[in-house]
Amino acid sequence: PHLAALVLARGGSKGIPLKNIKLLAGVPLIGWVLRAAIDAGVFHSIWVSTDHDEIEKVAKQFGAQVHRRSPEVSQDSSTSLEAITEFLNHHHEVDIVGNIQATSPCLHPSDLIKVADLIQKEGFDSVFSVVRRHQFRWSEVKKGENKMTEPQNLNPAKRYRRQDWPGELYENGSFYFAKRHLIEKGYLQGGKMAYYEMRAEHSVDIDIDIDWPIAEQRVLSFGYFGKEPLKEVKLLVCSIDGCLTNGRIYVTEDHKEMVSYDYRDIVGIDLLKKRGIQVRLISDRDCSKTLSAMQLGCVAKVNVTNKLQVLKDWQEDMGLSWKEVAYLGNEESDVECLKQAGMSGVPADACAAAQKAAGYICKSTGGCGAVREFAEHIFLLLEKVNSARKQ
Repeated sequence: PHLAALVLARGGSKGIPLKNIKLLAGVPLIGWVLRAAIDAGVFHSIWVSTDHDEIEKVAKQFGAQVHRRSPEVSQDSSTSLEAITEFLNHHHEVDIVGNIQATSPCLHPSDLIKVADLIQKEGFDSVFSVVRRHQFRWSEVKKGENKMTEPQNLNPAKRYRRQDWPGELYENGSFYFAKRHLIEKGYLQGGKMAYYEMRAEHSVDIDIDIDWPIAEQRVLSFGYFGKEPLKEVKLLVCSIDGCLTNGRIYVTEDHKEMVSYDYRDIVGIDLLKKRGIQVRLISDRDCSKTLSAMQLGCVAKVNVTNKLQVLKDWQEDMGLSWKEVAYLGNEESDVECLKQAGMSGVPADACAAAQKAAGYICKSTGGCGAVREFAEHIFLLLEKVNSARKQ
């Protein structure tokens, strides 16, 4: 049977505008679940249902197909079931839908693989995700009612210790898998049902975790970053024009060139060096005098016609794997380097091709703190590497 992953991502959002493609830890929110779905390898097709051009663009960048939903199922009042039903009406080849929530960025491929087995091999009609919580519930007393609250799942005289109580299962909204015949009857949950219990640290819902910085920390700690394990970065190669500088060249009356840079980026380079990470610079043009004036103390290669070849030479000379190399670029000439490096980033104003190839998109623009921001991102991922080693 044809198993399709379907992510519902309309453009309207009452809380955060275009939340589904807002950058979370340098990756569009929807990108986290699409990466997990693709790497799971269990779906015959992966779709994003949307009514917005920008969301369509991001979905295709991450390898998904796009179903343009109709205005009728794109309203604030539209339900997920209505959008899924419309999708099935246009895709008769699909037998099972795995509806994955875009707001669950800590979803891992291993979860999706196990759920696919439940519904394809064990014959369940619907499977949904839950998380175990240890929370004591009390009955609600409305204002003005002459009533007392009552315990719902505990005896106050004999309160459980957390370690002695298994807790309760709650839907966490990460995904709902269901067979076509069930959805056509108007159900996402029904027939022979099963739940799939996700690990608590993977159960992150942006609809609930409205504090974006906290959600970013959770994703950096527990998110899925790809099939290969992260390694400690030992080399950062940074494109000069448009990353270290803003790309503008000022020409004086006596034909001298001047560029500007942000002191925060210089601090970022110093911090990387102190952590034992080599920083090397690269440029398409001859900017030797500029580099000399900046006194960064970094190995640099200018007037380069093939950046990828230079990057390969440096990687081989240092005896590094690609997972140990990071690259910050911003132009089409950087695209192949961004694809090759184990960790890649671009400033916020990088060209579309570079943004598509990068793993991290900075909030800062080139020459305005992007290098420092990417350095901080590297440090956070290094903490993740070190944490994994300890475990």
